[in-house]
Amino acid sequence: MDKNKKKNKPKIPNIGNQIIIAIFIFISITIVYSLVAKTPETVKHLTISDVAKGVIDGTTQKIDVVGQDVTVTFKDNTKGIAMKEAESSLSDTLYRYGVTPAELASTPIEVKDQSGFGYWLLNILPFLLPVLLIIFFIWMLTRQVKGQGMQAFTFGQSKARITNPDDKNNRVTFKDVAGAKEAKEELKEIVDFLKNPKKFLDIGARIPKGVILTGAPGTGKTLLARAVAGEASVPFFHLSGSEFVEMFVGVGASRVRDLFKMAKKAAPSIIFIDEIDAVGRVRGSGVGGGNDEREQTLNQILVEMDGFEPNEKVIVMAATNRSDVLDPALLRPGRFDRRVLLDLPDRSDREEILTIHSDKKPFAEDVNLKIIAERTPGFSGADLYSLMNEGAILAAREDRKKIAQFDLIRSIEKVMMGPERKSHLLSIKEKKITAYHEAGHALVASVLPYADPVHKVSIVSRGSAGGYTLKLPLEERRLQSKKEFLDDIAMAMGGYAAEKMIFGDITTGPSNDLQVATSMARAMVTRWGMSDEIGPIALESDGGRTMFGRGVSDQEYSERVSALIDGEVSNIMNNALAVANQVLTDKRKALDDIAMKLVEVETLEQDEYNQIIIANGIMPKKKDLSAE
Repeated sequence: MDKNKKKNKPKIPNIGNQIIIAIFIFISITIVYSLVAKTPETVKHLTISDVAKGVIDGTTQKIDVVGQDVTVTFKDNTKGIAMKEAESSLSDTLYRYGVTPAELASTPIEVKDQSGFGYWLLNILPFLLPVLLIIFFIWMLTRQVKGQGMQAFTFGQSKARITNPDDKNNRVTFKDVAGAKEAKEELKEIVDFLKNPKKFLDIGARIPKGVILTGAPGTGKTLLARAVAGEASVPFFHLSGSEFVEMFVGVGASRVRDLFKMAKKAAPSIIFIDEIDAVGRVRGSGVGGGNDEREQTLNQILVEMDGFEPNEKVIVMAATNRSDVLDPALLRPGRFDRRVLLDLPDRSDREEILTIHSDKKPFAEDVNLKIIAERTPGFSGADLYSLMNEGAILAAREDRKKIAQFDLIRSIEKVMMGPERKSHLLSIKEKKITAYHEAGHALVASVLPYADPVHKVSIVSRGSAGGYTLKLPLEERRLQSKKEFLDDIAMAMGGYAAEKMIFGDITTGPSNDLQVATSMARAMVTRWGMSDEIGPIALESDGGRTMFGRGVSDQEYSERVSALIDGEVSNIMNNALAVANQVLTDKRKALDDIAMKLVEVETLEQDEYNQIIIANGIMPKKKDLSAE
């Protein structure tokens, strides 16, 4: 169960604990009262005749009369209490017992009033205190039960967190977001409208009501939304799409109404819904019933964004990395008018992101962020943040005060493949098999013209990989050709071919290589139209096979076409294996040299690797041949 759900789960009052607490309080008060009310002196009970005898004998110091109680203080500092008749005074009573007026006048007698707050409190408190304690106990139980009842009524309230414009600690601006130039330009118009709407309204323009940010995970969608709020200096309501839906029917729709009500009161304002695909998936898929809670929540969002009561001063922003599953009604003009796409950063953008994340980090003189940016193609902004953080951790672990270039290089591999597993020791045979496996990958990549150049080869275990070959393109590219795919598949088959050629057997080492290569070959056939047999037909979407058109579906082609696809994928894999075998056979000496060097040193950097292949007549790639 989620920790947040545990935290927010209503607490049921523990009646047993409440009773124990009440009993403890009652005992404590009783003890305190008994200590306060206890008479510290020993008082003996007297009769009226004893009182009269003391007055006659002259042993009485004074007499205090409070109602019917007569307190006698003797000259030896002892005290006694007697009871007189209610109808007569003490003087008359003593006179009847033989006390003369002279003897009575020689003894001080003080009559005290039997009224006053203290008197009544002292007499009533023993009876009143238990009653008050019981009332307090019942009130505590009623209060807690009422709190649970009230909490049940607050389920429909919005759980949105609010960032106020004057919150300087959490403020983010466009200066804190590197790259994403086109996205920032689109969002600057939103900021401009919130600051100066008259400029747009005077010319008859209407600002978009909604902006949806789409892109791969870690590309900065949430960060950009925070930057818009920081630049516009308006209240920013942010929450996740999953926070709308609860187990109770109608709660999601109620929270949507409450959210927009709050935003309209604070207008102009921004509502940001992260991971909106949690509630915005296409309706009518049959998942969860035809009228499930998620669909009710989505319907309420649609109405609030563009219903009978539109609001121009509330802008809704949303983020998702699955825009293909969103309901078309959500994406139509009038709701989410603009779709801002966030791509993975290119080399210059990566350098800017690294510069931002290097703030407050002490660097050594050899650090070159440009080189780090060149060696991190495909990294998102979140990956780059993790890279810089890992570099700082590596330097701190070795008790150094500055981060070196070597730390950043190592952190690239750690982010890509996981930490080194130095305790994962290989036997001599396993080490040799791994060395030939990785040498096969590297050699095929170096010989084939459309494969990327090799930057590093290692047989040190990282993550789940027993070894790895790091190859990086010489320049950024957005498109990839069929020749490049075929060479990449052949490179992936290089380890398989090397193991079979050298040892005459196959291990489990190439399992991941086969999965990646097969997936690539299938995508060539079914998605990119790179099959001569099937032709330019897209048989599957980018997410693979889908259902009900958008989720998980039945196969959209016949059994005959499925057999053709399997045959084409098999042909591509077999041809790639043949190419890899041919390269390794022709360059057998280079394969042995690379493998033996790996057994010796375990890791070959680019310069060391290039020296070996140059000695075997293979020239390293100096330019990217994919443009040819």
